[in-house]
Amino acid sequence: MRLVLLGPPGAGKGTQAQILVETYNIPQLSTGDMLRAAIKAGTPLGLEAKAIVDRGDLVSDAIVSGIISERMDEPDCANGFILDGFPRTIAQAEALDDMLDAKGLKLDAVVEIKADPDVLIERIINRAKETGGARTDDNEDVLRKRLVVYNEQTAPLVSFYAGQGLLRSVDGMQPINEVTASIKAAIE
Repeated sequence: MRLVLLGPPGAGKGTQAQILVETYNIPQLSTGDMLRAAIKAGTPLGLEAKAIVDRGDLVSDAIVSGIISERMDEPDCANGFILDGFPRTIAQAEALDDMLDAKGLKLDAVVEIKADPDVLIERIINRAKETGGARTDDNEDVLRKRLVVYNEQTAPLVSFYAGQGLLRSVDGMQPINEVTASIKAAIE
């Protein structure tokens, strides 16, 4: 099963991806996690990405697409994967389509986790407190900028994937287990 999770920052994509990983035994390909790992390791790409992420901006399509394409070729992706944080733009979605075509693959579904922006800000503030600020992007000002960027650049993917017949929308404001049940019902 090959899935894309869409939703604004703090909507619960990472939480739901982990549950789906365990349920379907497929890896989560999180560009955020991959970039955070590069940042933590202090690689040249990581240092470049850190400056971009700290501003609340998005890393270039070429960097993200390359990371994702290489990761899809790993043996644990043979039975599928969950993309979390990619694609973020129509250009990335088109690049993903081309990438999958070249590999002889296709997406099974795109799951949109809908969430109220005001509640998301509360969630992010709480996550920052719980994790002791482990994520440099967990603060209200950066989140507000990321929500604007999401609405401008990523929200159009909803129409893009609806047009392909792949979009499944779920209410991300429900309790975690109910969001999971909604996702499973939508993709099975």
